[in-house]
Amino acid sequence: MRAALRLPWLVGSVALGLAFAVVWSPSFVDQTIGENGATTILGYSVTATPIGSVLMAIGFAVVSGLTGTFTACNVAGLSAIAPLSAGRQPSLAAALRSLGWLALGTIVVAGLYGAIGALVGPSIPQLSQALIGRLPVRLIQSMVVFGILGLVLFVMGLSALGLVRVDGAPTLTLPRRRGRGILRLIGGLIGAFLIGRPFPLFVKIFQYAAASHNPALGALVFVLQALGNIALLALVFVAVAAVGHGRLLRWLAARPDRLARFNGIALVTAGAFLIAYWCVRLPAAFGIGWWPRVPWS
Repeated sequence: MRAALRLPWLVGSVALGLAFAVVWSPSFVDQTIGENGATTILGYSVTATPIGSVLMAIGFAVVSGLTGTFTACNVAGLSAIAPLSAGRQPSLAAALRSLGWLALGTIVVAGLYGAIGALVGPSIPQLSQALIGRLPVRLIQSMVVFGILGLVLFVMGLSALGLVRVDGAPTLTLPRRRGRGILRLIGGLIGAFLIGRPFPLFVKIFQYAAASHNPALGALVFVLQALGNIALLALVFVAVAAVGHGRLLRWLAARPDRLARFNGIALVTAGAFLIAYWCVRLPAAFGIGWWPRVPWS
């Protein structure tokens, strides 16, 4: 990518991430899409009906993960479609392999955290109702976790744009083995979204798993929740790979600078969104700092 174009793409990507953080409506994505969508699919009120069995917990985890795709604690994961596109020979089979490596990273991190959460039990900070000053402990955890994850995505985006050098960041020139490592890394970042997630339906399944003190159950429902979170991304990517025999992916792969720009814009935008939303907008909602408000947010 030409050096003269890198800074404008960076500025534009950051501006896009900030704009998303300003206009984002948590009530719409959490309640209208998340809770109402899950209620419609499952056929019972997901907020009022307790989880009464392991089978119910399994269905709840999958569906709440799917309908939670667009929550602020998960939507940045859709930026993974850019590194998924970095194959040298785009095809449906290659797309499925790439999704497999992404899912593996997600499963490992989500499953490990689910097992730990169940072992620790209801006393884990993410389920705490305690306050530190004006802020709930669980939201302080969200701020820290998503701030760190946003920074990682942002730096990876800078590397893709050629503005910094980071060993292992996603570029088209990576050997196949390292490319798989990138997908596992990004999958792990998506799995780590659970560590900070305050989405009420996730908190509900977390409370069920924590009360059981069963690490296998905790790992299972967390993995299902995380796989539900990436299901739409996977469907979109497979559709893109299938249409015209991967014509769009081949167009991206035809020029390394084009693919690097696509990666960089997606990752920088996602990183800027997470940092702005969770580290600036969230504290401002509790009277700490300032953030512009729009009527629907």
